[in-house]
Amino acid sequence: MKRTHDNQPKLYQFRNCRLLRDSKIITDDLWVRDGKIIDPRIIFWEEQVKADVQIDCNNVIICPGFIDVQINGGFGVDFSSDTDKLEEGLVTVAKGLLQHGVTSFCPTIVTSTQQSYNEILKTVKRTPGGENGAEILGAHLEGPFLNPDMKGAHKAHLMRQISTKGAQEMEDFYGTLDHVSIVTLAPELAGENMESIKQLVQRNIVVSIGHSAANEEIAEQAAKKGATFITHLFNAMLPFHHRDPGIVGLLTSYDIPKPMFYGLIADGIHTHPTATRIAHRSHPTGLVLITDAIAALGLPPGLHKLGPMQVEIDHEKATLQGTNTLAGSIASMDVCIQRFKKMSGCTIVEALEGATLHPAQLLQIEHRKGILNYNSDADLVFVDDDLNVHATFIAGEPVWLKKGGLVTGDVQLKYNLLSKKVRKQN
Repeated sequence: MKRTHDNQPKLYQFRNCRLLRDSKIITDDLWVRDGKIIDPRIIFWEEQVKADVQIDCNNVIICPGFIDVQINGGFGVDFSSDTDKLEEGLVTVAKGLLQHGVTSFCPTIVTSTQQSYNEILKTVKRTPGGENGAEILGAHLEGPFLNPDMKGAHKAHLMRQISTKGAQEMEDFYGTLDHVSIVTLAPELAGENMESIKQLVQRNIVVSIGHSAANEEIAEQAAKKGATFITHLFNAMLPFHHRDPGIVGLLTSYDIPKPMFYGLIADGIHTHPTATRIAHRSHPTGLVLITDAIAALGLPPGLHKLGPMQVEIDHEKATLQGTNTLAGSIASMDVCIQRFKKMSGCTIVEALEGATLHPAQLLQIEHRKGILNYNSDADLVFVDDDLNVHATFIAGEPVWLKKGGLVTGDVQLKYNLLSKKVRKQN
């Protein structure tokens, strides 16, 4: 067999590794070329070529890159308030997330003024990932069409109800929906017959139920109109009641078109371990792990911002200043995966798929993200059996390596060269 031709993209063979594929951990090599995962049968039988680079992975688990569909900021950046330097802030967060295995994310904007949304959505655009950070999959707009009675850490006076104009009114308010992937709204405020939900879905926008006082009947009606997600399950919604399960009842409802996905903040603060187990055992394939992280992610305790509000961080707990109201989390995605596995008692596969396959399915991008199937994007995370991140790859290129970790050799050399290039550009 021969090497690939000099003018062709290099072929990489990851050896001595375990792969998360088809909901199993299997022992196999992974082949990557030109940013995509390659079927080795093509290499062996059709092209008859050898790998240009072989990488010994020290028996780590290779899984798809983590996807965070609800993150408010991090590393000192708040997406909802840093409008004057948001472009720079997005890069800061996108780069910072790589150490936690996140290769793509949805910047989340909390309830804000119309002017703020207009300014922010001029900057937040779908952006490919690479050496400068994780991919931006589109904005998640969490507000202002929420129920003030379930405001959580949002500003009630900025909340609005949706009129009969539906999605058009929402687009007029936001300024644009071109780069929006998710809208969280309270279905009881969604206008006559909830047509606004149907209209958003027709625009390929995921509608999520959240910050809502809806009972189960209203929640089911929203699902019938096309809502497919629940924003941070258990938080900012009516508690489960045996005569009216509320939004939580959607996890096992037979009266909706298809099973719902639900976001879960598995930081050990937002959701009790028992509630976590109940949710997962009721509907394991709907789990989408989210961080709901704020600007304080990666920063020391103290006062930090969340949109127009001040948040106090104390012992990993984020609350509105002077209150006991939870205001997002400071947990990273890798920590959430680890804690979810511990709290739920699930398998490594189930924990990882909550941050890979399921969010990709929610966004309907599972043909290229959240999987290690042939021809999918080579966004990869190398983890050990304790789910510690050792390396992050985007489009087959190393973008973060743990110092002293398990991934060395050719990958370390290439990462060093890449790091020098990024530092020079910055």
